Amino acid sequence: MEPIGLTLKHEGYGKVGEIMLIHLCSACQKISINRVARDDPEDYILQIFRQSLSLNADMKRRLAQADIYLLTESDEPELLVQLFGK
Repeated sequence: MEPIGLTLKHEGYGKVGEIMLIHLCSACQKISINRVARDDPEDYILQIFRQSLSLNADMKRRLAQADIYLLTESDEPELLVQLFGK
């Protein structure tokens, strides 16, 4: 499983909730979402976010079809608050 991006756990309406990792299985190409672990380094999570900003259009379309909201640049302030506090 390779982390390819971040999303937020949907709790109610809009973009709310805890940060979740989006993984892609390298063998079968299945997409899955998993919670961020307490011991996952914040800098690594931030690196995954920054790399996900350049995902190709096909992958973004797959995520949208699976009803998975990929965090975008406009979500970075919320991500930073969740990772590092205010």
